[in-house]
Amino acid sequence: MATLDKEIFGLSVENHELVKLAYDAYLANSRSSHAKTLKRGEVSGGGKKPWRQKGTGRARFGSTRNPIWRHGGVAFGRTGEENFTKKISRSAKQQAVKQALSMKNAEKAVFVLEPTVKLTGKTKDAAKILKDMKLEGKNVLAVAAEKTPEVLRSTNNLANVKLVRATYLNVFDIMNADTIVFSEAGLKATVKWLKGEEK
Repeated sequence: MATLDKEIFGLSVENHELVKLAYDAYLANSRSSHAKTLKRGEVSGGGKKPWRQKGTGRARFGSTRNPIWRHGGVAFGRTGEENFTKKISRSAKQQAVKQALSMKNAEKAVFVLEPTVKLTGKTKDAAKILKDMKLEGKNVLAVAAEKTPEVLRSTNNLANVKLVRATYLNVFDIMNADTIVFSEAGLKATVKWLKGEEK
């Protein structure tokens, strides 16, 4: 049975401010900026003045594509060039991951596969491993050192399993998983990464 490093899995998390910051940053950095509205100069039509300038008793208008008119342009709308990204330092991100892993470990939701457990590339074998661990129906975050073809084939067709490489662990995936399962190599790679020992 692998021993979990207390510097990573045994932290006392007194508040969740850093975890929330990293969680929000992940969502913000995943957000696309494709939405775009048409300004008054981009809406088709509106070339003719709707009525003469004076004498009608109504307010003067030069175009039916004015933003206050129906079918008009949009004032201060999306341009498609918005930047929603939130920057968070590498050390802060890693500390947030440590805190998230510690929280999951405190819930007894962290497991490490025995060295004798090998993935053959068959989905049914991976499903059997989860069944033996009594993790059927749970959202499982599987952490591996590398996404080898065998590991990918074993997990790709399991709807409740998300495979992530150790150095790409993030707070969003950790907090949204019911259970986190490390391979032995995946655990070593995670510890090495979070302690800054990787090359």
